[in-house]
Amino acid sequence: MTAIHWKLVVDAADPHAQAAFWAAALDYHREDHSALVTRLLDAGAVPPAVTLTVDGRPAWRDLAAVRHPDDPFDPASDTGLGHRILFQRVPEPKPAGKNRLHLDLHPTPGTRKSEVARLESLGATLVREVDEPGGSWSIMSDPNTSDYQF
Repeated sequence: MTAIHWKLVVDAADPHAQAAFWAAALDYHREDHSALVTRLLDAGAVPPAVTLTVDGRPAWRDLAAVRHPDDPFDPASDTGLGHRILFQRVPEPKPAGKNRLHLDLHPTPGTRKSEVARLESLGATLVREVDEPGGSWSIMSDPNTSDYQF
């Protein structure tokens, strides 16, 4: 079996403030997605409403990420290809009992159904399947009811 690639996803009221803090706290690299954001805006692939300006550069409004400085990354987008922490904006404050983070698992392409079955055999529960224009994934709950998706 091949080890599963993952990134840690943390819900946040302000993903850019969280990324700045954790980049400094961990001495990680704060990803600069401005080239990708600009390319997609110029192509009309994303609306300006999904962006904002951070440190004088265009950025995703609702996402920011940090990565270990020695991990591989895509130079065209500055997106980490190793283990990263992704902060995503959520509008609501943390209610009692709601998890504030989850793991995104990235199994080998074409193996998601078998991975869902394998995780179910370990006690996980399939919560729902999502199929949207931006992608498809499975949302599962582990035996301790922490949701994760892939």
